[in-house]
Amino acid sequence: MKRIFLGLTIVASMLMSFACQPAGGGDKVKIGVFMSMTGDTANFGISSVNGIKMAADEVNAAGGINGKQIDLIIQDDRSDASEAATIVTKFVTQDGVHAILGEVASSRSIAAAPIAQNAKIPMLTPSSTNPEVTKKGDYIFRSCFIDPVQGAAIAQFAARTLNAKRAGIMVDRKNDYSTGLEKFISQTFTKLGGQIVVTQSYQAGDQDFNAQLTSVKGANPEVIFVPGYYGDVALIAKQARDKGITVPFVGGDGWDAKQLYDIGGKAVVGSFFSNHYSPYDTDPQVQKFVNDYKARYSNAIPDALAATAYDAARIMFDAIKRANSLDGKAIRDALAATKDFPGVTGKVTFNENRDAVKPIVMIEVKDGGIYSVRERVVVEGAAMPVLTSTPAPSASESSASPASSTSPAASASPTK
Repeated sequence: MKRIFLGLTIVASMLMSFACQPAGGGDKVKIGVFMSMTGDTANFGISSVNGIKMAADEVNAAGGINGKQIDLIIQDDRSDASEAATIVTKFVTQDGVHAILGEVASSRSIAAAPIAQNAKIPMLTPSSTNPEVTKKGDYIFRSCFIDPVQGAAIAQFAARTLNAKRAGIMVDRKNDYSTGLEKFISQTFTKLGGQIVVTQSYQAGDQDFNAQLTSVKGANPEVIFVPGYYGDVALIAKQARDKGITVPFVGGDGWDAKQLYDIGGKAVVGSFFSNHYSPYDTDPQVQKFVNDYKARYSNAIPDALAATAYDAARIMFDAIKRANSLDGKAIRDALAATKDFPGVTGKVTFNENRDAVKPIVMIEVKDGGIYSVRERVVVEGAAMPVLTSTPAPSASESSASPASSTSPAASASPTK
């Protein structure tokens, strides 16, 4: 934190000076992208950059934005919040970017957002779900759901679909994403009549969870919430199964990575996590995105972070086009006016807090690493989400079409 505050102090006058200047013209639209290309969440950052690059290339091939080509300035923050702040400072004081895309993790978006806000440069995060992110200022947006909604969906799923009354939680106390989800999961689960019978802490990168899991097992929960990232979750699940813990684990979108199953294997089968979309959705828009991504990136299946970043980039490009200007305020105002943008992860509308109103899906981990849609969540503004159940698909159906044919986009309208 000292490094962040020192950096802010040094560049404060530069930022204020920059904020008073109109954005430059030129023949390019400069977009700063800061992501975790290396470090603990590199898988997320790489997927996100892939999605952003694909979106930019599509727009550039079609003539650009109002005749100007998109120039992506991509920087690796090494999964470090202070590095994220340093990069965004460079974006606004040296690179002259017109807008910023990033970050994946809430902690790093929170560190960078005040810098973009002070410079009056619009910043859009594709996947940071902690509510504090957009509270940093009116130039900060997110195109994903927020933790109160995601946490409520996770808790309701456990209480209503899994019929759980007793739950344990394992939380990374040093991670904003994890602690934010924990808060809202606990609140909703208890409101629905459930009881949190045990809470244990861990830290990202830990290898031995024996002490925590011994305590969890002794409390006899019917479900275990782990609001964390895929690497830690996989190891926790493996060690839990070795200790004879058989109840399902339930978590958030931080689980979504191929490595969850690669590392966890059978230990994560039968567990569930909330997510932004499924690559197995039969909606034509989703399948076009999946096929285009696979053709571009060596047949890799795009995870949710690739999809949310692809949508975020397209939303930003669309706002710049509608603004018909490279001025920061004009772009900000156009972003704020975004309504029913047809994204791969569902129709996106920004509410008064610059948070996206959009659907959520609950994913079941199946044998072979199939991430199948179990239920869909229709989000009613920023209020409590409403769960709509779909029959669990059979194993034979999962690999081809693991959910009903209704797409997230089609489910975007609130139920009455």
